Amino acid sequence: MHVASHNPAPPSYSEAEQEDVRLMQAVSGGDMAAFEELVGRHQALVAGTVARMLGDNSEVDDIAQQVFVRVWKSAKRYMPRAKFTTWLLKITRNLVFNELRRRKRRAVTSLQHEAGEEEMQIEDERTQQPDVTLLEGELQDAITSAIAQLPETQRMALVLRRYEELSYEEIAEVLDQSVPAVKSLLFRARTELRQRLKTYLAG
Repeated sequence: MHVASHNPAPPSYSEAEQEDVRLMQAVSGGDMAAFEELVGRHQALVAGTVARMLGDNSEVDDIAQQVFVRVWKSAKRYMPRAKFTTWLLKITRNLVFNELRRRKRRAVTSLQHEAGEEEMQIEDERTQQPDVTLLEGELQDAITSAIAQLPETQRMALVLRRYEELSYEEIAEVLDQSVPAVKSLLFRARTELRQRLKTYLAG
């Protein structure tokens, strides 16, 4: 714990944020119990962000686990200049963006075939009159699909703002952008979503 005296958390930090710093400084000394506590405190944040960025699939748990492996390996380099959660989300961003780029390369050859199949399925489903519950489910699916089609940086900004309720300043730190740039990203993302969801919004 002696490391804490050299790099204390700024006084502006909340108690929870100060506790994150204390735990990270313990982790930097190899304290596995402190690491497990950190994982428990922030697993939902990481897994939720990864899932909304990548969609529900088998890679979500694997990427979330990789994030915390990176935290453990990088603990000695952590400095409490930014909130721990900001640093954690930067690691999450890097791994998620890497995965999205890997998928994009892999999907290029089969994209047209998959799009054709999906179009046929949608036409079949819409021949039936859905009830209200099905319509709500369809809207949620449409929102998820529309978010998934946004450029990765816009998508990350939207996920952090809408679901994790981060401030513009925090999002700017996570994405290494200025606050005006983040506001511009969010404006473009919301405009794109409204365009993609106009059928549902009109109803």
